[in-house]
Amino acid sequence: MNDGMKTVAPTRRTLSYRLSGATSAHSRRRMRTGRFVALALCLVWLGGCAANHFLVHPSQPAPEVIVWSADFVRDQIQVHLEGARPPGAGPFPAVIVHPEEEEPAAAMHGILWELAARGYVAIAVDYERCIEGKYRRSYYTWKTAADLTVSLELTKEYPQIDQARIGALGFSEGAVLSLFLAEYEPDRIKAVVAYYPIVDFPEWYKSERGGLWPRILFGLARWQLRSDARTDDEEEFQKQMRLASPLFMAEYVRAPVLLVHGDQDTLAFPSESERMYESLKAGGTTTKLLIVPGGERLFNFYQPQQAKIAWDATLEWLDRYLRPAPSGASR
Repeated sequence: MNDGMKTVAPTRRTLSYRLSGATSAHSRRRMRTGRFVALALCLVWLGGCAANHFLVHPSQPAPEVIVWSADFVRDQIQVHLEGARPPGAGPFPAVIVHPEEEEPAAAMHGILWELAARGYVAIAVDYERCIEGKYRRSYYTWKTAADLTVSLELTKEYPQIDQARIGALGFSEGAVLSLFLAEYEPDRIKAVVAYYPIVDFPEWYKSERGGLWPRILFGLARWQLRSDARTDDEEEFQKQMRLASPLFMAEYVRAPVLLVHGDQDTLAFPSESERMYESLKAGGTTTKLLIVPGGERLFNFYQPQQAKIAWDATLEWLDRYLRPAPSGASR
């Protein structure tokens, strides 16, 4: 692990996605159908059962844990938030939790409750963007830097949060967003844990898969990525994918980053996290790569042994970088 931290301030870039014109009702039906089919096939591929988000996490909050939910609208983004925190005024360290694609913030309850019991304010968020007058989920929900960092801005609504000790934890699409938070707000995000992210969408999009189900699932994921781009222009599509790829802004990360990936993941190969790790390390960022033996896609939500390995490492990472060291102690 590289323990050097970067001190060079990043140059902010504004994401500038161009939305295409209105789609027909038929196209919108195809988009909804594609998401349903992709989800159904994913369940079949994972053994016929839905991911268990309480697999290694509590199914009920501890009696002392305070829970709440809230809804916010910021420009064209609608945010739903689920929160949990310890009792007392704080301020406490905080963790922003981003679920995997298609999952709501409420799916993260077990994780939130466990983090709160350990002394964190934990908030999970999901997002929809206003498209053609309706709020919808999309791979390209975030169009500007302000869109990407809206969850961090919402922490200011809660005085119990210590603004000097905020971390981000994300899974799959949520891992991508967590990495982006660290890239666009390098002075405010103090730790990141990213589970099996896709960090280079152009490279991922043109790759190949072996085996029937991996090919089918990968094909549907590629189709959905293209459909959500809402453009027939190949140059614009490639631009959108690149702007959605955290690998290309890795140089701006200052927060320590733990990357977690299953070695049997065939939707996003471990090389995604490996490349991000090498890029972060080359830039002097503190980083660690955990490749979990036997871990498949979403392993931490249905493979208990692998899930525990990853979660123990996650807690150690967050505790190390978000909790103050005891007086006279060194990390």
